[in-house]
Amino acid sequence: MKFTLSWLKDHLDTDASLVDILTALTRVGLEVEGVDNPAERLSGFRVARVLTAERHPQADKLQVLSVDAGKGPLQVVCGAPNARAGLVGVFGLPGATVPSNGMVLRVAAIRGVESNGMMCSTRELELGEDHDGIIELPGDAPVGSDFAAYARLDDPVIDVSVTPNRPDCMGVRGIARDLAAAGLGSLKLLDTAAVAGQGAGPDVRIEDAAGCRAFYAQSVTGVANGESPEWLRRRLTAIGQKPISALVDVTNYVMIDLGRPLHVYDRAKLSGALVARAAKDNEEVLALNGRAYALRAGMTVIADDAAVHDIGGVMGGEHSGVTADTSDVLIECAYFDPDAIARTGQALQLSSDARTRFERGVDPAFLDDGLAIATRLVVELCGGSPSEVTRVGQPPLEPRRYAYDPDRAETLGGLAVAPDRQREILTSLGFTVGDDWQVTVPTWRPDIDGSADLVEEVIRIEGIDNVPSVALPRPAGIATPTATPAQKLERRVRRAAAARGLDEAVTWSFVSEPAAAAFGGGAWTLANPISEELKVMRPSLLPGLLSAAERNLKRGAEDVRLFELGRRYLPKDDKAGKDGAADERATLGLVLAGNARARGWRTGKAAAFDAFDAKAEAIALLAAAGAPVDNLQVMTADGIWSGEAWHPGQSGTLRLGPKTLLAAFGMLHPRTLKAFDLSGPVAAVELYLDAIPAKRGASAGKGAGFMRAPYAPPALQPVRRDFAFVVPEGVSADALTRAVRGADKAAIVSARVFDVFTGAGVEPGTKSVALEIVLQPDEKSFTDADLKAISDKVVTAAAKQGATLRG
Repeated sequence: MKFTLSWLKDHLDTDASLVDILTALTRVGLEVEGVDNPAERLSGFRVARVLTAERHPQADKLQVLSVDAGKGPLQVVCGAPNARAGLVGVFGLPGATVPSNGMVLRVAAIRGVESNGMMCSTRELELGEDHDGIIELPGDAPVGSDFAAYARLDDPVIDVSVTPNRPDCMGVRGIARDLAAAGLGSLKLLDTAAVAGQGAGPDVRIEDAAGCRAFYAQSVTGVANGESPEWLRRRLTAIGQKPISALVDVTNYVMIDLGRPLHVYDRAKLSGALVARAAKDNEEVLALNGRAYALRAGMTVIADDAAVHDIGGVMGGEHSGVTADTSDVLIECAYFDPDAIARTGQALQLSSDARTRFERGVDPAFLDDGLAIATRLVVELCGGSPSEVTRVGQPPLEPRRYAYDPDRAETLGGLAVAPDRQREILTSLGFTVGDDWQVTVPTWRPDIDGSADLVEEVIRIEGIDNVPSVALPRPAGIATPTATPAQKLERRVRRAAAARGLDEAVTWSFVSEPAAAAFGGGAWTLANPISEELKVMRPSLLPGLLSAAERNLKRGAEDVRLFELGRRYLPKDDKAGKDGAADERATLGLVLAGNARARGWRTGKAAAFDAFDAKAEAIALLAAAGAPVDNLQVMTADGIWSGEAWHPGQSGTLRLGPKTLLAAFGMLHPRTLKAFDLSGPVAAVELYLDAIPAKRGASAGKGAGFMRAPYAPPALQPVRRDFAFVVPEGVSADALTRAVRGADKAAIVSARVFDVFTGAGVEPGTKSVALEIVLQPDEKSFTDADLKAISDKVVTAAAKQGATLRG
């Protein structure tokens, strides 16, 4: 929200300095984003008169001017077609900086002729778009005077950030009201006298009462539309609004000045009554931004007998817009439902100043006053004869009243404020405070919903910086840990992932519908999303990580190793969660894309990530989380876990038993990669942290869950034995390894595959799998008989998997 200091003082009677005003704005909750004074950028520019103008000896399109900027003639080379003797314009002195391009003016030779500055155009000074010639000022403009002062541009532009719950501050008057309540002056009276009209008002109707609660209108005949007066153009230009014509500028001015959006129609372009109704599917309107929009059933529009002319409360239509030839106008002042406006704007992906105000909630009691002010301005600037006002519908004016206890300012807000001072603050903000402390909320404050909000009003005006800092009570003795076992688990896994060279990412908890569909679809869709790209609560952490990987790879990253700890959002009856009772599941997502190994003279070609890289990361992180990784089973997808996003032959799951799913890992399906515009293989992992069983003592809060066991090296040296088995191709190495490791749990401490072979010497349909088994003696060394007995157990256990010793 931008406004100038002089504009603010139209509503606020104050002697406060700019610094005091800026400080007070932030103090009352209107954060100042920036302050810009155009006069500071124009400090080196003066009003100057062209004394003589002669053709440049070396260029037909240039002239050599003699310019008087208050201190005698200066020679200037100029290419403007309107430069001539007697013209009064704006001259940039050597050393001045041109606002439009940052060029510092200096004495220089142009085509062999010395030039001592520059005569400036409107665009060069960022005062407009005109660049066809230099600025022409009135002939009586004081030569040599500071141009910014002459043009009354010494008027700081203040930019404040207005939170969505303060629609009253989307107008300059609302901001002035807050400052007056903060003690920086008094709020001036607003002239809302109705404009006397003659003849019947325009024919307007409401057919969509849910979308348009009230529709007030007044017509003015015999107007002469043209350029707005200088004061109005200057104010709109200062805040970045482009002046268009007097009729259009009046509506923009009232919207910014008072927070009341309006619309003006050219009556000659209307056919029949103007009706607020629900749109029909595939109706189309050409909006004022030059784009055509296909409407959906239920959107509120303003239409006549022939066509739709306005997307109600969002943007007007081009067909019925006013032009320089407009002579009769209809001024619309309506109240549109905020939720309906928000839904329409989001569906059409159309933003406007009007939508910003309507969807936050404009003052429903300001229809008559807003229409009267706009009509008066139209008559003053464009002439014409107004009609009577037509009023259709009823705005929501039901009073909101809350019982208030002044003691709550201290008990809830932490600041003791005298009751009389609280009454004064609330009254200055527009609240009505009864003797029994029944407080009636003003119609322009839809954000107030109970006594707690009233406490907030008192505290922010009195000064939140006056609230004393009070330490929270702390019991005697040693403080106990505050982190829960789940929080400790997440910390441990996060540190382990970072230690393994992975980069942590933080992505949105919302994704687009196509991104969610790639992972089975989202269970929760927002009714009022920030945008269509952030509409669905993510069913997986991988969509956000894949989008981040895609951006990094397209910007030249050769390898991407990203992880994120967060929540995925599932339906309550989802079988993958604990008891199906929670909607949010603690999860770690991990994406590996690009090169796992860079090319080199020793390593050869670059190598991409594969499913085994993903498996290694999953097992390492599960080990860091305290999961019993030695007992994990590698399984494929089934009904418990939906694996459509994964490559069917290069992915799997890690489980404790068939039903306890701890992680999914592997390569993503090419179809999934295409949905995220990724090329090349991508490996991924999802760790389901809520499924990891707590260690003994951890759930009881004793802290034993992640404590490292004391280091106790074995007294005797381990023994290693190698076995090579021939097994059917359908038997997994994991199943064989688990069977062998369980052959003698007391002696066998580990078993791992170190070779897999098919080909000569191995029967078709089988494979050779070689395992290394580590045996650890306890109290005494193994004898040959002990080793043979263990070997027999290993062979027997392997035989149950269809394995035989390879000869």
